[in-house]
Amino acid sequence: MARYASIDEYDVELSGDSLTVGIVMSRFNLEIGEGLLSACTGELKRLGVADGSIRIATVPGALEIPLALQTMARSGRFDALVALGAVIRGETYHFEVVANDACRALMEVQLTTGVPIANGILTCEDDDQALARMQQKGIDCAQVAVEMAKLLHLLGESA
Repeated sequence: MARYASIDEYDVELSGDSLTVGIVMSRFNLEIGEGLLSACTGELKRLGVADGSIRIATVPGALEIPLALQTMARSGRFDALVALGAVIRGETYHFEVVANDACRALMEVQLTTGVPIANGILTCEDDDQALARMQQKGIDCAQVAVEMAKLLHLLGESA
């Protein structure tokens, strides 16, 4: 439904059929990563992305996620990508470095390659916060990946 009679507006499209989605998951804080991954893949399938069109790679930690995603984006085989992991605050400044640099690098990869990346790297105070958020965040990332892939396709067609 259009908000304005004389202005074209792109509709939100959450149909994942025909899309190929790559996921990179950090193995650090593995229980949380697996929870994110389960929710994300479940939602991708619900949205119509075929099992054979979902590719999963794992990496040691959050700082390794951007390089794997960059390689996937440059391959030209993916319509959208998803970053999954958890950075849990500890007693040192390392939390801020990892959280900030991983997020910045995801944005850089996305903007330089033109492939949308859903950021599912949780940054939490403790394990309980991460466990409470992982299910919904995984679902959200699947929806973001599909929506952005569809939107970018529409924007490319209208250019």
